Amino acid sequence: MDPEYGPAGARFADAVDARLPVHDGAGQLLRKSFPDHWSFLLGEIALYSLIVLVLTGVWLTFFFQPEMRQVVYDGSYPPLRGSLMSGAFDSTLHLSFDVRGGLLMRQTHHWAALVFVAAIGVHLLRVFFTGAFRRPREMNWVIGVTLFALSLAEGFAGYSLPDDLLSGTGLRIAQGIMLSIPVIGTYVALFAFGAQFPGHDIVPRLYSLHILLLPGALIGLVTVHLILVFYLKHTHWRGPGHRNTNVVGKPLYPRFTASSLGLSLAVSGLLVLLAGTAQINPVWVYGPYRPDLVSTGSQPDWYVGFLEGSLRLVPPWETNFAGHTLMWNVLLPAVVLPGLFFAVLYAYPFVEQRLTGEWRQEQHLCDRPRERPVRTGLGAAGVTFYGVLLLAGGNDIIAQTFRISVNALTWIFRVALVVAPVLALLVTRALCSALLQTEQERLTEGEETGEVRQNLAGGYESGHRPVTSFRPGAPRRPLSPPDQPPGSRTGTPARQHPGPEPRSR
Repeated sequence: MDPEYGPAGARFADAVDARLPVHDGAGQLLRKSFPDHWSFLLGEIALYSLIVLVLTGVWLTFFFQPEMRQVVYDGSYPPLRGSLMSGAFDSTLHLSFDVRGGLLMRQTHHWAALVFVAAIGVHLLRVFFTGAFRRPREMNWVIGVTLFALSLAEGFAGYSLPDDLLSGTGLRIAQGIMLSIPVIGTYVALFAFGAQFPGHDIVPRLYSLHILLLPGALIGLVTVHLILVFYLKHTHWRGPGHRNTNVVGKPLYPRFTASSLGLSLAVSGLLVLLAGTAQINPVWVYGPYRPDLVSTGSQPDWYVGFLEGSLRLVPPWETNFAGHTLMWNVLLPAVVLPGLFFAVLYAYPFVEQRLTGEWRQEQHLCDRPRERPVRTGLGAAGVTFYGVLLLAGGNDIIAQTFRISVNALTWIFRVALVVAPVLALLVTRALCSALLQTEQERLTEGEETGEVRQNLAGGYESGHRPVTSFRPGAPRRPLSPPDQPPGSRTGTPARQHPGPEPRSR
């Protein structure tokens, strides 16, 4: 009897192997280990959200009509009955009010999109702070960043399809961003919209991108990403028996498969529960898009909120040069800033490894963020920078809610955009050093028992006992000998890099 599968499982495996060479051909794959830690599940949440997106998106395509022809609404929503609107908005209302389960599917699709982008972003942060982007996983990092960029584009395309007043305002902003590109901006806008704004081609073109090109690219890159994860093996935390040449965890089948299946059901159930209880994107409240109207308090979905904030913070700078007007107040925050953001993300693994010398050796053990104070500080600064821009994207709502001047709040955010990331970097580095020092003392002296004794000299001292509980990745002994201070880069003595290590799978 196979102890791993039990008697029933062993008989089933024998029956399958007698007919198909499944066990012989996939035995090594089925025994592949996956680390047993919650932080490694973030990528799976993104994967299962994508599956929900695809399934609900296919269902929605049966009812949505990407048409810009004007029709008179005569549906089930009385406040808009008799209003002139596009065929896209009319089909969205029909889908929401007249198709059984249509609103539930629409909202499930929207919630899945938000969770998908969030899961990719948090997964990238986990990879960044633990150093899981180092050799040999640089290309998987590049693929992950590309997936993040494509998910933003996919979300914006889907967000714009209903042609409601809120999404139409977003398209108007997108046209302004295109026009800000020097020399070719006019041609880019005409190519995208097919005519002067709003045109009749933008929604059908976004529909093709949303249901065909971008999903195909996402699914293809996710497939390559998963293949590389299997080929390169997972990173894992330091610990007893955890080496740079192995992976300690649960096998793909049956333990990891069972837990992953449970996670997929939980993610799907939570998304449907959110769709049934938390209203999102009620387009009937906004009404159909009209170029002469803008919704009060218009806010995009959170993942492009940083662009909205950057547009609101840059002063109205313009330059006339050779008959052309350069709109710096749009070009810098909406074109240059995102370009620099993704350029830094793409280049960071290669730059850090060159500076630290780690590009010579494969790295399969995760770093704890406290052990990399510079990297952790830079990550905290980036998150703070993004957070300030996200808050600035809602400066009008914040000002109205808290009775603050919009102008004063805008200047507060402008100052914070420069000062807050620097403070976050300095504070994070100091916290990392303090955590390492505290951990060093705990490992050297032991844990306090709470008992206080009087020594022979008449003084008092607290009792200590050896440390027995450790968090994932935490060292089991002092980080460095007492006479050798920790390195400034990692908090551990500098390690020699003799050359590439063989990778065992």
